[in-house]
Amino acid sequence: MTTHRPSTKTDDLRNELLVTMDSLERRRADLVSEDLIADYVALNWLEWNGGSLRLTETGKNVREQLRSAKA
Repeated sequence: MTTHRPSTKTDDLRNELLVTMDSLERRRADLVSEDLIADYVALNWLEWNGGSLRLTETGKNVREQLRSAKA
């Protein structure tokens, strides 16, 4: 019997990362909630840099994993 574990908040954030990054890259931060940004910063996936958000190395790795999984 296979049991499915419920998704965690980290799973949910991982699932939203590509959409979030797309919005930020298009300079549409207004489409991303402050809570979502705070969660990514807390996970060390995003960091503030001179008033802008950028992916950390961890965030880049997560993004690449997601992109590879989609391919």
